[in-house]
Amino acid sequence: MTFDVEIPDWLQPLAKASDDVDPSQLSRFLPPDDPSVRKSAVLILLADGNDGPEVLLTERAWTLRSHAGQMAFPGGEADPEDGTGDEGLVRTALREAEEETGLDPAGVVPFSIWPALWVPVSNFGVSPVLAWWREPSPVAVVDPAEVASVHEVPISALADPANRISCLHPSGFTGPAFVVGDLYIWGFTAGLLDKLLLLGGWRRDWDPSVVVPLPDRLVEAAWRRHGDKSEGVE
Repeated sequence: MTFDVEIPDWLQPLAKASDDVDPSQLSRFLPPDDPSVRKSAVLILLADGNDGPEVLLTERAWTLRSHAGQMAFPGGEADPEDGTGDEGLVRTALREAEEETGLDPAGVVPFSIWPALWVPVSNFGVSPVLAWWREPSPVAVVDPAEVASVHEVPISALADPANRISCLHPSGFTGPAFVVGDLYIWGFTAGLLDKLLLLGGWRRDWDPSVVVPLPDRLVEAAWRRHGDKSEGVE
């Protein structure tokens, strides 16, 4: 869906493409019809930076029980106080982003919500809330127990073919990933960024045959979550 709000011209292609985006275009994992699925929302926040559009990302704390150390969009699980429907999803995304990065929600203009997607490993049904950062505010780590670092990443760096790879997970799964400086972006977040580049008209041709294994530090974080190392992963 889209909202009746004013956004800059550079966001218009993304907003238009998001009008009727099919969930299967975004991910092959869609939430099952099961009340146990945990409703959540993430904020895909786009700003007009010094070198073009930027997107806000966080690095999850390395001590978390799930998705430790992974790059992510600000967001999290819905609270009953957030309400229901699209307004509830927006409130969830903004509340979580403020708690994680200290951003001022007053400067954020949501303009679309993508269909909910499923993260099987944590059973989250995640609704991506797209927004324009009309008045950027200072952002930083608020709670080190949740977030290790906060980054405003240029879209141009994500679109650069030199920064694009396929991530090989120990399970054998491969998917799109990005290496921007010291940041290794993979999994659910990388999949959404890949679709963001496509729908926003920013994607450049890249070579998916360049496969890079998931870094040891991220594999080890997953081992800690499960409490041991399976022979297959090792």
